[in-house]
Amino acid sequence: MRKNSLTALVATTGLAAVAIAGCSSDSGGGGGDSDARACVILPDAASSPRWENGDRPALEAAITDAGFQVDIQNAEGDTGQYATIAEQQLTQGCDVMLLVDLQGAAVSVMENAQAEGIPVIAYDRPIAGADYYVSFDNVRVGELEGQAVLDGLEANGVDPAEAVVVYIGGDPADGNAAMFYEGATSVMEGAGITAAAEPPGLWDGEHSATVFEQALTDLGGEVDAVWAANDTNAAGVITILDKNGLTVPVSGQDASVAGLQNVLLGKQTATVYKPFQVEAEAASELAIQLLNGETPEDPGMEVDGTPFIAVDPILVGPSEVQQVIDDGNASYDEICSGDVAAACDEVGLSAGE
Repeated sequence: MRKNSLTALVATTGLAAVAIAGCSSDSGGGGGDSDARACVILPDAASSPRWENGDRPALEAAITDAGFQVDIQNAEGDTGQYATIAEQQLTQGCDVMLLVDLQGAAVSVMENAQAEGIPVIAYDRPIAGADYYVSFDNVRVGELEGQAVLDGLEANGVDPAEAVVVYIGGDPADGNAAMFYEGATSVMEGAGITAAAEPPGLWDGEHSATVFEQALTDLGGEVDAVWAANDTNAAGVITILDKNGLTVPVSGQDASVAGLQNVLLGKQTATVYKPFQVEAEAASELAIQLLNGETPEDPGMEVDGTPFIAVDPILVGPSEVQQVIDDGNASYDEICSGDVAAACDEVGLSAGE
């Protein structure tokens, strides 16, 4: 789905710097037209805590600090509500729209915006026909997940070609889900894995638990590993593994508190960490340029013909959890509570600065 190799944006240890190819460095700084307005639609609060706890405040701060107005609303998983929010925002006036797609609902919103001459940034999830796409390198996310499965199998002395591996993917209506799958399967199947079961996926822990339990039953209770597309789906799978007294390699992404706890407890091999600050800063810099009336240069990368600004993800096992704490994207107290405290002590986690 991608053209050209991806050159990752650089995330320093403190997540302080982002470089966008071809973007000027003097946009923002409080010099914007205070009447210009960015409109943002987030998809929900259930699929990941990042949308409300991370992306909303980061986008709002960056755009308002640059001197512009911003309207950020959440569709709460409802495509009808998504359309209603967009209609209200467009009526009130938008100079740029930043959309996280929800089951295809962003497509008509994008078309309406572009018909009014409003540029559209697809944020985190691709939207065919958008003016720009800003996201993590989602194929790379999948590759890291696939590698986590292989690492877990190797640690258990299981030959990938003989392994019983179940795939629990994401919502097929989410364009990113296909890229996660592409990356994960390229690594796993390149090592000889053939999916033993591949039930239909959603971004839903209960659904994942239900379909995985059925798959496990169909497999006679035998499983060597599970590719789970995110931490929420992994958590659902882990409830069924726990119920059956099983511990096998499980992948995930988002570095959620629950995911990090499962990693520390040895129930999840790793999680792919996507520090939202880097993605939000890249999208904000782009939005600010457009609000300033500038024309950003082509970043030299594309997803289905859309200029793509890519950010690199990070694979986090137990020894890398400290980075997530240090970045401020999870707290020591949240992670290291209850029966996870001993696991935190074992790897030497601290509250950080």
